Amino acid sequence: MAKKQVLLIAGLFILTICSASETRLLRQPAVSDNHIAFSYGGNIWITDLYGGDAKRLTSFQGVESNPKFSPDGRWIAFSAQFAGSTDVYVISVDGNEMKRLTWHPGADIVRGWSPDGRVVFTSGRESAPVGYPKFFAIGFDEGLPEALPVPRGYRGEYSPDGMHFAYELVRPSDEEWRNYRGARTGRYGC
Repeated sequence: MAKKQVLLIAGLFILTICSASETRLLRQPAVSDNHIAFSYGGNIWITDLYGGDAKRLTSFQGVESNPKFSPDGRWIAFSAQFAGSTDVYVISVDGNEMKRLTWHPGADIVRGWSPDGRVVFTSGRESAPVGYPKFFAIGFDEGLPEALPVPRGYRGEYSPDGMHFAYELVRPSDEEWRNYRGARTGRYGC
């Protein structure tokens, strides 16, 4: 399926969810060839690309956020706050297998995947005293994450061939203001 069709379907799904009164907490949708994952009520959920009942993948006491599909669509990386700090986890799309990838007291926020199957995340672990976020990548069986050659950044993504990395240097001023049209805010929201 063409990427434009997938984005159109995801957009229609999101508009449908945003208009439904019982699901106003839907956040951070991610799209693969077969599924849509999203954060809802502090948990990660998944549904088929063409609709159907959503299945909750996580149900822990912490907050889970930022779901991102692996390049092969078999795994979802996400950030979770289970033991006081926010770390990187991966879960299979069927929900049967989960693994923790980072163990750091600072916040590790999932931003996506590299084309070779490593989870990309931001963390302030290498800057002090302020904690400016920087990009890191870690694989399933690697001990420590590797810092990417970007001095700092908020959000970023690899090109499909892995040759380029586009990123935002700073966080938008306030991305949660719905229907606000001034300053640095774009025209997005439900």
